[in-house]
Amino acid sequence: MLNLKSLFQQSPITSPMTVNKSNVNQTEPVLRAENVDIYYGDFLAVKGISMDIPKNRITAFIGPSGCGKSTLLRCYNRLNDLIKIFRIGEQSKIYYHNQNLYAPDIDPVEVRRRIGMVFQKPNPFPKSIYDNIAFGPRLNGYKGDMDELVERSLRGAALWDEVKDKLKQSGLSLSGGQQQRLCIARAIAVQPDVILMDEPCSALDPISTLRVEDLLHELKEQYTIVIVTHNMQQASRVSDMTAFFNVEPTDKGGRMGYLVEYDRTEVIFQSPKEESTREYVSGRFG
Repeated sequence: MLNLKSLFQQSPITSPMTVNKSNVNQTEPVLRAENVDIYYGDFLAVKGISMDIPKNRITAFIGPSGCGKSTLLRCYNRLNDLIKIFRIGEQSKIYYHNQNLYAPDIDPVEVRRRIGMVFQKPNPFPKSIYDNIAFGPRLNGYKGDMDELVERSLRGAALWDEVKDKLKQSGLSLSGGQQQRLCIARAIAVQPDVILMDEPCSALDPISTLRVEDLLHELKEQYTIVIVTHNMQQASRVSDMTAFFNVEPTDKGGRMGYLVEYDRTEVIFQSPKEESTREYVSGRFG
């Protein structure tokens, strides 16, 4: 089974906040979907997605419920593999730095280390703040200074100053916004290349939402970020690229998602090419 570490020519987590990408063409997209069809059993849920995700940018997925945003997002780190009836089409390809993630010799566990995930609802482990951060690195055999890695990860998530004196307290004792930033710190502690975020602010209050949004702008200096959001204002504020997905009824009474338009965020929100995009971002439907 191919281990994606070979792509970067490095051992597991040799440095807490850096990734050696010297052998990757910096002009190439980090993620590339080519003609991606997503099935649950015989049901075609998402059809014909082709798009590139650029390096060190924030890409937002927007669209009405049921259009396949989160389904596609979870394809990028193979989380959908955990659903028994999930499969992608025979001609579908998803590449990570030109490596087909669905090739039979790819290790899904390494995929999920390189491509991290932050979920809609904050989900700290029932452990201390320190152990929440240290859990993944320990699992991956990190041999460096764990105290330093924990601090750097919390600083990277703009949380260190708030929790540095209570690292032994439970992560569940934090506020909702702090818990979500803890989950972001936990994600970056294992040194990912990409961070996927599935509506990371939907359960947060407006002040916490703004703090996470400010954090995203800082994180894109080091990471490639893909975010699913139903909040049009949030997409326009934080993203560099925006993909609008829509849904259409099928002959059998189901609904199938598809990509309508993908462009720079200012184009999608100010001068979209498709009328359905214009109607959605202006709030006429959705």
